[in-house]
Amino acid sequence: MDRILQEISAVGRRLEGMDSMMASLTVDTKSMHLDIAGFQSRVTALEQRMMTVETPVALALDRDQELLYLRSKVIDLEDRSRSDNVCFLGFPETIEGADVQSFLKTTLPQLTGLTFDPPLEFQRAHRLGPKRRD
Repeated sequence: MDRILQEISAVGRRLEGMDSMMASLTVDTKSMHLDIAGFQSRVTALEQRMMTVETPVALALDRDQELLYLRSKVIDLEDRSRSDNVCFLGFPETIEGADVQSFLKTTLPQLTGLTFDPPLEFQRAHRLGPKRRD
């Protein structure tokens, strides 16, 4: 009987040790829940801050694209305003054939008696107005 009482006493001591370990685990679990709640509030705050930043950034990117487009238009308009347009009058219709630039590159040196070095270059050459219908 003494032996049984000793065994029961030993089991009781073991249970007390387990109770203290359970209490420690409970405290640790509560601490982790508090930490998680703190992290959740911080993540929520960061998400809100990100949303307030994303909208202006998207607008800035749109404006940047528009600025690039407008800049290219300004460059094109400046180039067009600097272009030198020359009109040649007195050529009979259809004398130029299908290629106006080739016609001008061969005809202008012949008419002026000049040699052009470097050779003449044209960005664009075309007739003014449509061909006449006879």
